[in-house]
Amino acid sequence: MTESFRRSGEYENPYQAPYQAPYEDARQYASTPASSSPASASPVTPSPVDPEWPPPPAYRPAAQAPVEPTAVWQTRTAGGAGDGHGGGTAPLPPVAAEPTPPGRKKRARGPFALLAAVAVVAAAIGGGTAYGIQELTGKDTVVSSSTTTSVVPSSKTGDVATIAATVSPSVVEVGATLSNGTSTGSGVVITADGEIVTNNHVVSGANSIKVTASDGRSYTAKVVGTDSKKDLALLKLANASGLKPATLGNSDGVKVGDTVVAIGSPEGLTGTVTSGIVSALNRDVTVSTGENQGQQQGGGGNWPFQFGGQQFNGDTGSSTTTYKALQTDASLNPGNSGGALIDAGGDIIGINSAMYSAAADSSSSDVGSVGLGFAIPINTVKADLATLRAGGSDS
Repeated sequence: MTESFRRSGEYENPYQAPYQAPYEDARQYASTPASSSPASASPVTPSPVDPEWPPPPAYRPAAQAPVEPTAVWQTRTAGGAGDGHGGGTAPLPPVAAEPTPPGRKKRARGPFALLAAVAVVAAAIGGGTAYGIQELTGKDTVVSSSTTTSVVPSSKTGDVATIAATVSPSVVEVGATLSNGTSTGSGVVITADGEIVTNNHVVSGANSIKVTASDGRSYTAKVVGTDSKKDLALLKLANASGLKPATLGNSDGVKVGDTVVAIGSPEGLTGTVTSGIVSALNRDVTVSTGENQGQQQGGGGNWPFQFGGQQFNGDTGSSTTTYKALQTDASLNPGNSGGALIDAGGDIIGINSAMYSAAADSSSSDVGSVGLGFAIPINTVKADLATLRAGGSDS
């Protein structure tokens, strides 16, 4: 009977079987004291309670540091999911991976940093192409830029004194000896070894040409090429070196109202500086293309041209051409022809070519500059340089 009673009472609940895991008994008696009631008496003698059971985890749960997932264990509660005995130990969920160290991020950004470096180098090369070619090849190269590039410091943009001091060394006086007199005009240095751009009417029909730099040095010059249809000529100085080339800008970016500075040699007054604004764009200026285009200049440098449907300074003849010009109110006088028209950043945007002046028999109140000057856009000049270097369209 005792055996029968024991089986029916113990084996109905498998967790109280005689083969219970000693760990369960120890945990049970550690958490619940033995009852003194006779009804709870049991023939099974409980095992001594081990005060150190369960053993403490390897690390304190309150200060979990990132460790390997298998390094920390926890005890499951009775009846929980696990090994089927309601107890035992099981690994904690894997610890989340640490964020990518800063060093790895830098390596990941490596290609982008490389692209940025290439872009910076490309920008540096783009800004200094002309200078670099000249230094590496030993050949003189025309310096060209857009209107976003300033020859003068950005803090001095538009300052006439700074522009004059910076660009004046790149403007020369051109004196031509003609069969019937002399002609005085101006020119712009475009290479360090002495290529000079000027107007064709300044040197047309010249027997000899003398060029005086801003520092007083004089050179003899020869005509390399001319283009009477655009009123342009290219000169080359003999035995010249170390000149300061002007920076040729972008006349397509010029707007009405932009500040401009003109430098030239009106009436032989070398290095004269005047200033004003751009008054208009794309003005039609008509000039002679005959062989004696400059013959009527005489000492005063006046020559025949037309604009606004009127003719000035003599008959242009039957052979003429018309080009689009920038109009400026900067004071221009005979001798400014071939000189520089400069923007606020110090870039050359035009070659001064024509100006209105009253006829010699007009009253004294009409004599002098009246703010009507014209310049050949520098983009026209740049597009014509190859032709001029090859001898010009008139050769």
